[in-house]
Amino acid sequence: MSTPIQNIQDITKGGQAAGGKKDSRSQAQIDYEEGRGYVEKGESALAAVSLHNALRGFEEEDNRKGIANASNQLGHVCLQREEFQKALASYRRAWDICEELGDRISLQAISLQLVQVYRGLRDYRKALDICLDLLDEYQGNNDPRGTTTVLELMAEIYLESGEPAKAADAYRTMASIHANFKHDKIAESYRQKAADLEK
Repeated sequence: MSTPIQNIQDITKGGQAAGGKKDSRSQAQIDYEEGRGYVEKGESALAAVSLHNALRGFEEEDNRKGIANASNQLGHVCLQREEFQKALASYRRAWDICEELGDRISLQAISLQLVQVYRGLRDYRKALDICLDLLDEYQGNNDPRGTTTVLELMAEIYLESGEPAKAADAYRTMASIHANFKHDKIAESYRQKAADLEK
């Protein structure tokens, strides 16, 4: 049984997208997108190679946003591999650029990743400090979803660090927020979690 032969017009030259159009993305951007895809699939080894190539390319282009994005994704790779110190270095590099660019949304996203890094390092105090900073921001922006996300993280950290009473407080706070929005079943589930911890 033979396989069909590809039509010669369908074969593209390097640097061209299907359909004969020139691919306007830089090689660094192509590597970045490929690496990000590998991160999403959990293929950390392939992701690391693509993202290191992307990072080098963005550095050569002096593309600050590209460097931040590649550094952030490399942080994800290191987090998947539980290489927490390397993850910390990558996230800090992304953080510095986002701070310089005034990108508050990205800083919040990186902060959530840093919480996971510090949990991995068992530096619960540092993880909680970041959570408290995030809580201030989310509450200042009147963002109940962000607030409850952080409170749930805090409850998990308190449990990991052997402080169930503080975890119960976080769950009760979450219950009251949900109750304010008439999410009665969700509120009750958090009240129950708090009660179970206090038995």
